[in-house]
Amino acid sequence: MHQNVVVLDNGGGLIKAGLGGERDPSAIIPNCVYRPLSSKKWVHPSPTEPMDLTSAAVRRPIDRGYLINPDLQREIWANLFSSLLRVNPAQSSLLLTEPLFTLPSIQRATDELVFEDFNFSSFYVAHSPSLAHLYEASQRTFKAQCSLVVDCGFSFTHAVPVFQNFPINYAAKRIDLGGKALTNYLKELVSYRSVNVMDETFLIDDVKEKLCFVSLDVARDLQIAKKQGKDNAFRCTYVLPDGVTHTKGFVKNPEEAQRYLALGDGDTLEEVQQKMDVDQMEVTNKLEDRKKIDLTKNEFDLTNERFLVPEMIFHPADLGMNQAGLAECIVRAVSSCHPHLQPVLYENIILTGGSTLFPRLSDRLEKELRPLVPDDYQVNITPQQDPILGVWRGGSLLASSPDFEAMRVTKAEYEELGSARCRRRFC
Repeated sequence: MHQNVVVLDNGGGLIKAGLGGERDPSAIIPNCVYRPLSSKKWVHPSPTEPMDLTSAAVRRPIDRGYLINPDLQREIWANLFSSLLRVNPAQSSLLLTEPLFTLPSIQRATDELVFEDFNFSSFYVAHSPSLAHLYEASQRTFKAQCSLVVDCGFSFTHAVPVFQNFPINYAAKRIDLGGKALTNYLKELVSYRSVNVMDETFLIDDVKEKLCFVSLDVARDLQIAKKQGKDNAFRCTYVLPDGVTHTKGFVKNPEEAQRYLALGDGDTLEEVQQKMDVDQMEVTNKLEDRKKIDLTKNEFDLTNERFLVPEMIFHPADLGMNQAGLAECIVRAVSSCHPHLQPVLYENIILTGGSTLFPRLSDRLEKELRPLVPDDYQVNITPQQDPILGVWRGGSLLASSPDFEAMRVTKAEYEELGSARCRRRFC
């Protein structure tokens, strides 16, 4: 009997869920429950109904990448399977993503959720880097046997060499820094400089996604960010929701926020000045309209915060973390592999995960990597077309492949052999 395969990319920030064989997931929802200021109940995020998330309290089942609250995860999954996917777990198989190096106690809790609480008929655990590699390989005419997957997610960043769809665990390297830490850092900067937004997680997420970018020359950009008025290419204004006319924040002048794109790598301050003078009149008019920041309207300006926040991916030490940046992390991961694999891995670096969506990240990464990599090796970085959905699409491909049936663990095997024995099949 042909069964549905539910593919569940259970991230710390977002859950992507759908049926195997489809191109896109049926549901993408935050992996949390939240309580708006106006309510006493914890509610599930809905992909269709608009939500007022101003100052909402949030509870997440996953902390620092690992499942810490199985009861809350059960609630979120139950809502997902019944209301959004409308599947019967007892007549379905599950393909679930799990972070590398998950503790056995957490693996047991996950297995209990899948087989004892939801009664799935069979189950397979996959790691995100393998699925990202699988999907990327399917998109190319030349099938790469191995690649280095850089997964910048919500909780942390991994650099993992993948060989023939298997992650090379001994070479995997991790930075304990992801989208959540970057959002928290932006919260602190904005709260210290203008408006207290320490409770506004969803709002600052939106600011980060719309306005932050990776600088190609930090020293130069810090000089530009100090300039006043029209000479400052980075200054832009974000308007906070007022709860009456708009319940979501927005960027005041979106065209102004894109001015930084005119700056090229290697432009001197004088060249930047000339480029800024080209659209001087247009911007001057806008500045006249705007005058100074109006705190009664609950809006705030961003300047150097826009590039200092993503900069932490390259220099975690600036946040007080005793860890290497992304470029060094990649070099260490590749250096841990066999010398014959190393040039091939540098030629095939895949960027996946929501935190790789910052504009210019791949250009900056290549610039940082080049001095660290031997001259006779090529460096080729491929950002995924949709880094948030790339892993799920890889899972959908795997679930619809003829080999999948032999790979999964059935409920009968779990009941007979237990969690630890069944887990050996996924290694």
